[in-house]
Parts: sequence; structure tokens; C-alpha cells
Amino acid sequence: MASQSQSSTATRVLVSSTFAFTICFAVWMIFAVLGIPIKTELGLSETEFGLLAAMPVLSGSLVRVPLGIWTDRYGGRIVFFLLMISAVIPVWLLAYATEYWQFLVLGLFVGLAGGSFSVGTPYVARWFPRERQGLAMGVFGAGNSGSAITKFVAPALIAAAGGAWAIVPQVYAVALLVTAIVFWVFSASNPAHAVKGSVPLSQQLAMLKDPRVLRYCQYYSVVFGGYVALALWMTKYYIGEYGFSIELAALLAACFSLPGGVLRALGGWVSDRYGAYHTTWWVMWVCWVAFFILSYPQTKFTVMGVDGPLDFTIGLNPWMFTALLFIVGIATAIGKASVFKFISDEFPQNIGAVSGIVGLAGGLGGFVLPIMFGALLDFTGIRSSAFMLLYGTVCVSLISMHYSFRRNGATSTPPAAKAATA
Repeated sequence: MASQSQSSTATRVLVSSTFAFTICFAVWMIFAVLGIPIKTELGLSETEFGLLAAMPVLSGSLVRVPLGIWTDRYGGRIVFFLLMISAVIPVWLLAYATEYWQFLVLGLFVGLAGGSFSVGTPYVARWFPRERQGLAMGVFGAGNSGSAITKFVAPALIAAAGGAWAIVPQVYAVALLVTAIVFWVFSASNPAHAVKGSVPLSQQLAMLKDPRVLRYCQYYSVVFGGYVALALWMTKYYIGEYGFSIELAALLAACFSLPGGVLRALGGWVSDRYGAYHTTWWVMWVCWVAFFILSYPQTKFTVMGVDGPLDFTIGLNPWMFTALLFIVGIATAIGKASVFKFISDEFPQNIGAVSGIVGLAGGLGGFVLPIMFGALLDFTGIRSSAFMLLYGTVCVSLISMHYSFRRNGATSTPPAAKAATA
């Protein structure tokens, strides 16, 4: 009976935490849509738009390390609840901002909602046995689909308000407050999950010296940082590249965001079954091929034929482009889960602290990349330069994985498979 009660509570914690993280992620990605009318209203450059979109990502990343540590010490329930409450007012105030600097400052405080990942990951994981932690963290991580929710909801709200974008932060603030209350009612605490003893912050951060942690930071900056950056950038990309309306552009961008979030649970299952290394390795290869194709810009050229000049056009039409983005979304969803499977396998007593560090690296990737996308577009005038940059980052990951794991002999059969054959 006690076992059934424990299982029921674990399920309740997982569902309530995933719901809360989904809403938090939707709030975190608010500028993916809201930034477009603000850019037009304020006359921002591409680089300025990239900075605006990335500001919540910056603060949401920087708070991940302390939040992960506090979760280890005080428990995920209280930390998660207070985090959501603290972001409600800044989200509401976005509706009253009129200057660029005001949006930037408020964006930093809105970004607190993004720190929820490093709270929910260890909080959820500790309710499940080790062999099911990958799947549990994957289900929780499916809250990344909040990015797609923003792409569905925000354009509809703006359209319903006659083009007045201020309705979006107002609705989101109310939704975040309601979510915090629902989470508190349905979640639970277990004092046994707290990490025993008071571990100094300096000792926690000393894990940055561990080469494994640095590797996982690099991988996560690609699969999560790249996902966040593209989730922020793709609505605007479709508008500029193909001339779509904001509603259609957001809908097509959701074809990337939705699988990139929902299928993270699949990534957890695959990582439990085949091991973190093999799963991450294949994810990087899929992204490498897709980014190579997506990097090719729309090209028109003329050659002199026998009967005169011949005009040719090479480039991806919007449907082929969306199909490739959909594949990338699936790959990053699986990759995000597989990287955290590494952490739960190798740092079971410090999941919160290590996930905070790795989450920080991924979030910083999501902060830097949109700014670089904008700067590259301003400099080259080529929108697909964003994918050229991502292609390079995946190359670094593949080279790192090849040499570091081969040197350490970590490319052998994963633990799950060994246990199955023992």
C-alpha cells in the first residue's frame, strides 16, 4: 500500500511539475512573438531584436546554478513555487513598457521563469528509481513545448485585441499566477530527498573543473541553446524569408518548437534503453546533416547556354524548410534528454547542482545565439547564416565526443544494455 501511495505521489509531482514548467517556458519565450510588433514599433535593428529576444534567456540561465543548489538543500516544491510568484509582476509590467531599455530590464526579470528547469529536474528525478529517471526527466522536459504554446496563443491574442500586443503579457501574468497556485496544491514534498549536510557553494561550483561537466555543458549549449535560439528566431525568419503573416509564421515555427519539447520524453526513454553516449552521438549527426542543408541560402544565378542565358534558382521552399526544422526539433528533443541522462548516471548526489551548471551553459547558448543571428544578418544580409553558425557548433560537439569518449573508453555497451544481458 505504501508503495502504491509513493507511486501515486510521484505521478502527481511529475504531472504538476510538467504543467508548471510548460507555462514557465511559454512565458520565457514570450518575445519570440511579442518581440515582432515591438521591433516594428521601436524601429529596432536585427541585432537589437536579437538582444531583446535573448534577455529573458540570460537571466533565466544565470539563476540556474543557485536555483539548482537551493533545490538540493530546501526541496523543489517551495523553490519552484516562489520562483513562479516572483516572475508574475515583471510579466504584467511588460504591457506598460514604452522604451527599449524598459523592455530589456523587464526581460531580465521575466527570465526568472526560465530558471524553473534546474528546479524541476532534480525535484522530479528524486521521486523515481534510477532506471526510470531518464524517462521522468524527459516527461518533465517536455514542458519545452511551452515555446509552441506561445506561438499558438500569442498571435491569436494579438489578433483578438485588434493588434494590441499588450494583452499578451497581461494574460501570461494571470496564467503564471494560477499555475503557481495549482502547482502548490497538487505537488508534494519529501524531506528524504534533501541532500544531507550543508555543502559550500564553492565546493558545488568546483564541479566545473570536472571535464565531464564541461563536455555536457558544450553538448547542452548545442541541443538546448540551439533549440531556444531557433524557437525565438524562427517566427521572424519565416516572415522575412518567405513573406508570411505573423500568424502563419508562428504556426510553421511551432512545427519545430512542438516536437522539440513534447518528444523530450521519448529522448528519456531512448537514453534509458541505449545509453546517453550513443543517443547523443546520433543526435549530433542528424543535426549536422540538417544544418548543412539549411545553411544554403536562396540563390539565383545565370549561365550562358547554347540558345542564350539560362536562369536558375536554388533554395529550400517553405515546406522543405519546415520539414527539416521538424527533424531538427525531434533530434534536439532527444538530445536534451540524453545529456541529462549523463548527469543522473554520473552525479546522482548532485543532480541539482550539476543540472544547474549544465542548464546555465545551455541557457547562455540560447542567449548568445540570437544576438549572433542578428549580428550575422546585419553584417551579411543572409538569413541562413544562422544555420551556418549552428553547423559549426555541432562540428565542435562531434569532434569533442569522438576524441574524449574514445580516449576514456566510454563508447562501449550502455549500462542498461549490460544489465539486460547479465
